[in-house]
Amino acid sequence: MEEINTTGAISAPRPAATVIVLRGGAEALEVLLVQRTPKARFMGGVWVFPGGAVDPGEDDRTAARRELHEEASILLRDGDELVAFSRWITPEEVKIRFDTRFYLAPLPGDAQPRVDGQECVDLRWDTPAGALRAHARGELLLVFPTIKHLEQLALFASADAALVHARGHEVIPVQPRVVGTGEEARIVLPGEPGYA
Repeated sequence: MEEINTTGAISAPRPAATVIVLRGGAEALEVLLVQRTPKARFMGGVWVFPGGAVDPGEDDRTAARRELHEEASILLRDGDELVAFSRWITPEEVKIRFDTRFYLAPLPGDAQPRVDGQECVDLRWDTPAGALRAHARGELLLVFPTIKHLEQLALFASADAALVHARGHEVIPVQPRVVGTGEEARIVLPGEPGYA
């Protein structure tokens, strides 16, 4: 779990953007995951969707495209689709906070994903359910938001179906809470017992 804020002061979340790259069209659904370098101070060794903080002067979509290119060498051109999927805000109880917009994007036909070897050191394609099974076996280190997005995407039979759903639904911000302390600490979502 991320480092808990013990000062009592709530830090402002930093804007961020993430791209969940899909492939499979109407036949299947696979997502691209990249592994952050184990040397990273923040989430070292964790498998994530490509993304990062929004730089000054950027909007969310520009940042999403830039981060995807930097971390996975995938260039989304102006005509390529970037579909709003969700928005997650790090719990107030956590020290380092982000207000992250998640986008879905079909893999461009000519794209050959590659990691930069610095910030990200490996990549893999997997079905959402396959990635969750690998995590359960201890083979894939995932964090809570990635797990929850994989659980959502596992409900769709194809990349096209996920994109159709995303185009038709309203994005409502989700802000989990950390309940309890120490070994007893757990993350709860709005509507779950203990959230209020």
